Amino acid sequence: MQDSQDLTTRLIHHPYTPPPGFAAPQPGVFKASTVIFPNVAALRSREWKDKSGYTYGLHGTPTTFTLEERLCTLEGGLHCLLVPSGLAAISTVGLALLQPGDEVLIPDNAYGPNKEFARGELARLGVGHRLYDPLDAADLAAQITPATRLAWLEAPGSVSMEFPDLPALVRICRAHGVCCALDNTWGAGLAFAPFDLLRDGGSLGADISIHALTKYPSGGGDVLMGSIVTRDAALHQRLQRTHMHLGLGVGANDAEAVLRALPSLALRYRAHDVAARTLARWLAQQSQVVQVLHPALPGAPGHEHWRALCAGASGAAQDATKEVATSADPGLAAGLFSIIFDARYRAEQVDAFCDALRLFKIGYSWGGPISLVVPYELAAMRSRPAPQLRTGHLVRFSVGLEAVADLQRDLQQALTQALPPL
Repeated sequence: MQDSQDLTTRLIHHPYTPPPGFAAPQPGVFKASTVIFPNVAALRSREWKDKSGYTYGLHGTPTTFTLEERLCTLEGGLHCLLVPSGLAAISTVGLALLQPGDEVLIPDNAYGPNKEFARGELARLGVGHRLYDPLDAADLAAQITPATRLAWLEAPGSVSMEFPDLPALVRICRAHGVCCALDNTWGAGLAFAPFDLLRDGGSLGADISIHALTKYPSGGGDVLMGSIVTRDAALHQRLQRTHMHLGLGVGANDAEAVLRALPSLALRYRAHDVAARTLARWLAQQSQVVQVLHPALPGAPGHEHWRALCAGASGAAQDATKEVATSADPGLAAGLFSIIFDARYRAEQVDAFCDALRLFKIGYSWGGPISLVVPYELAAMRSRPAPQLRTGHLVRFSVGLEAVADLQRDLQQALTQALPPL
């Protein structure tokens, strides 16, 4: 082709290509919708589904492929899909695996939007759902019918923080031929290995692990992203087809942000954990509080299940966390916990307590540097009695990376101001 003398054309079709061999601590950021093929044969032969080539930006770039592979390493999986949020991961799983006449089982303490998706979109498509008691494996077994195709697991519940017996629940799903999907956002791939619950190389584990990368992997409170990780190629292909049909993708700069944050994930997770346990133990001593819901604290609902599963990092998490787990503190437990205030306080007083906090900001999500607080109406969130929870007003804390002593002083002044001892 004859070279154009027009500057505009020469800038668009500039011949320079940078030399290969550039290496740096962070991978490059590739932004593309269109991907250029060298010839028609390449256009017709390239395959993106197995990451052997690039065809279109929505189907992957070097940046997103790199992030997917690192997330597989984090969670011990073999295949990963990136989606725009944790909720998008949940909805993609449901749409890929369920059809009219099927049923899905969801723990009663699950992430609220998961239940709302079942009540709304899945119901509209003719898919039924049932709620089960996550602390009662026999109840899960009793809820399974011939129409059950998918069971969700969550460890722990995202508000009331009960920790289930995950191995028992997975065994029940396997015995009945039901696919089980785990919301592993709290565990973050560090507290336990979702595909290796027995720490024996993978004889027992979830079929699917979804992860709200918005939380700990991002770490900055500024990225929305989710992942779907599996070990089974056929299952991954089913998920991949729906993922493609829905046109789901993530931005290159968001993928870059998560890649940049992953090297510090284990250190940040441990820091959140240590601070949260310190504050949870202190709040347990305050007269205004009737129950602390933190899986790592003795007496908390499901503590024995947490201890059995998380007593020492395992599986894919082992190398990342072996330097921070000690015999005196054998497991990891994130930076999230809830408390229940005495029912004799009015709801308005509990709201005033949250408003009085200065360092804890009012806002949803968790896993970022800023500590957060949200009051919840627990009764409105459950469909059945929860005898493991005391009566009162629930408040959830996400502990950030501020100095623990400053956070404790903030809690103390808010208690003094809004909730004087009864």
